[in-house]
Amino acid sequence: MAECGMKALSVLEAARSRYESLQISDDVFGESGDDSSDNPFYSTSGDSNSDNCCLEAGDDQRAGETGNCQNGGPPGSISTTQAEEDGWSDTLQDITVAPYNDTYGPIQRMPATATCMDFFQLFVPDNAIQNMVTQTNMYAKKYQERFGSDEGWRNVTAAEMKAFLGFVTSTSVHRCESVLSIWSSGFFSNRSIALKMSQARFEKILKYFHIVAFRSSHSSHGLYKIQPFLDSLQQSFGCSTFRPSQTQVLHEPLIDEDPVFITTCTERELRKRRKRKFSLWVRQCTSTGFICQIYVHLKEGQGPDGLATLKIKPQLHSMVAKQLCQNLSGRNSIIFTGPSITSLNLYQEFEKQEIYCCGLLSTRKSDCTGLPQSMLVNPESPQQRGQSRSMMRGNTSLISWYNKGHFRFLTNAYSPTKKGVIIKRKSGEIPCPLAVEAFAAHLSYICKYDDKYSKYFIFHKPNKTWQQVFWLTISMAINNAYIMYKMSDAYQIKRYSRAQFGERLVFRLQREGLMI
Repeated sequence: MAECGMKALSVLEAARSRYESLQISDDVFGESGDDSSDNPFYSTSGDSNSDNCCLEAGDDQRAGETGNCQNGGPPGSISTTQAEEDGWSDTLQDITVAPYNDTYGPIQRMPATATCMDFFQLFVPDNAIQNMVTQTNMYAKKYQERFGSDEGWRNVTAAEMKAFLGFVTSTSVHRCESVLSIWSSGFFSNRSIALKMSQARFEKILKYFHIVAFRSSHSSHGLYKIQPFLDSLQQSFGCSTFRPSQTQVLHEPLIDEDPVFITTCTERELRKRRKRKFSLWVRQCTSTGFICQIYVHLKEGQGPDGLATLKIKPQLHSMVAKQLCQNLSGRNSIIFTGPSITSLNLYQEFEKQEIYCCGLLSTRKSDCTGLPQSMLVNPESPQQRGQSRSMMRGNTSLISWYNKGHFRFLTNAYSPTKKGVIIKRKSGEIPCPLAVEAFAAHLSYICKYDDKYSKYFIFHKPNKTWQQVFWLTISMAINNAYIMYKMSDAYQIKRYSRAQFGERLVFRLQREGLMI
């Protein structure tokens, strides 16, 4: 018995050593509670809203859905004969991804005296806030020229704009049904910040708030009112501020409202929230949770790069992936993808740019073009848990692995000959190819990040799409600021949790506001 225990421990330690980088930010939010420190293969429940399917029993049936395929396989898949002609073979060989020489983490060293505001302004600097001031005043002037003067309005200042941002940001740490509840006498009131600005003044700024007041002759897409801010944010999220680790993931982050609040919504309010007119995708560092790139796709109307004209989802998701990875060429990064993005053609195109991939396949969601049908249809003979089969074409492997259901993976980043293990609290060790272990470790960490990350979204829910996108990206900027803070000397002086960091940021924004 002791010998078995030592063997299990050695397997676990070996797995941890392979993904040591995941341990850096297990406590990324600085909170007590469940974390993955005792299990590097933490998985969220099957109810997760993410496209990144975690390897849990609740998701096995989704992964095993290929048993319902008809006519030999999913659309685009090829017969055994054609697969052999295309170079697919049961003969496996080792592959090697070139080493990743960059060190990941913050590029600029922040002093130990840096405040929460200093980290926030790495992403939303004073010039961005001053632009909000200018554009808001321009919009207010033009609005009043057209619809009549507003006697209660006076031009907003930079200090007031910071205070305004502070009021809205406070809803990410003090949940309330409306930002205006701050001034109420009810449960959601917040007297400590309500005195910084009158409700009437806040509502005036909210009425005229703009990032871009007027459409230029060159603006043709629906995000023109926020595009300059998004461009600035993209630059600060990129390599000018933070270098991501070699392993990254493409996915749609969890951006739904707090489930407790959802239970109190009327059916009409729920329908309204479900009709979000955009989807938001990110490229995220799997070692720290830092969001390195964002992409916003408008579901209606013409979007940038013409993506809104694409009707076929695999084409859309492929274009989104290319947009998110356009700055990774030649860096030997490893990208993990969910079923909607995973495809042979995309992986081959990325490999030419020295970008390597590992992704979960689904016959319902994935583009299966060029993949052997024999690997995508469940075998008739019963399978043992942990049993796997692989085929290769060049450096690309197609893996079928059984764990209470069939999971299929496509990868050109991991050798199909190398073995790994999934370790679960109840089931113990489950053997698997190394690619499966890597996918489970990295994607499950991002699922965990999403679960905690969603707690700190700005709760203000405007009706206009560009404002929804703005407050979502501000939320992401604050989370990135906290990760930068956690990896700085300032964290060694004052160890704020994510909630405390948000409260201090609101305080600093309000401190620069005016008593009105």
